[in-house]
Amino acid sequence: MSLFALADLHLSFGSNKPMDVFGETWHNHATRIRDAWKDCVSANDYVLIPGDISWAMREQEVVPDMQFLQELPGKKILLKGNHDYWWSTKRKVEILAGPLCSILQNNAIELEDFTLVGTRGWSLPDTTNFSSEDEAIYVREISRLRLSLEQGYPLGKPMLAMMHYPPTSHRGEQTAFTDLLEQFGVTHCIYGHLHGTAHKYRVQGFIRNVNYQLVASDYLNFTPFSMSTWIQA
Repeated sequence: MSLFALADLHLSFGSNKPMDVFGETWHNHATRIRDAWKDCVSANDYVLIPGDISWAMREQEVVPDMQFLQELPGKKILLKGNHDYWWSTKRKVEILAGPLCSILQNNAIELEDFTLVGTRGWSLPDTTNFSSEDEAIYVREISRLRLSLEQGYPLGKPMLAMMHYPPTSHRGEQTAFTDLLEQFGVTHCIYGHLHGTAHKYRVQGFIRNVNYQLVASDYLNFTPFSMSTWIQA
């Protein structure tokens, strides 16, 4: 079993929102994801997908996107992103995603050698135009991360975290998210959300004993990130 990660698939087979409008980088990106995925992922592997899976607004629109994922090799673990408006209850998402997908939402997922924890996250308080509505979501996401960590910690395995938003600023400052990751002994954290010129704001490598990695699909040239060597670092 190997672990891979790829965020921000932004599929739109049922919603007619091609990513080409965001530049040549995104041209034919779904086909490129499919081809690269099949080249490196096998049936027994896991692929972590931390958010922005589909542009669909409603459940019926996401069906062809979920079918696309179901036809790719490996077992998938899905996390909600800020653009996953189709995402409703955990049970409904499980039905839509199919038997080869697990959902990370207010829980922890035990794998062979690791336990996976995490939450979507949100904009950080020092973000421009951070509002009272943002504050409420931020506080809720902190609680959800704690809940996931509290479920994962008693399992006694090394914990990997995945979030959609970066849990810290590009300066690597402490936040409520990073404090929790450090408190519970998480050693590795993947995240997405940053695209294009925003890649320059990524945080990568060890910060206070947590190894961070951006896995947004356009940053990785739409190729699943192999986590094996990275985890051993």
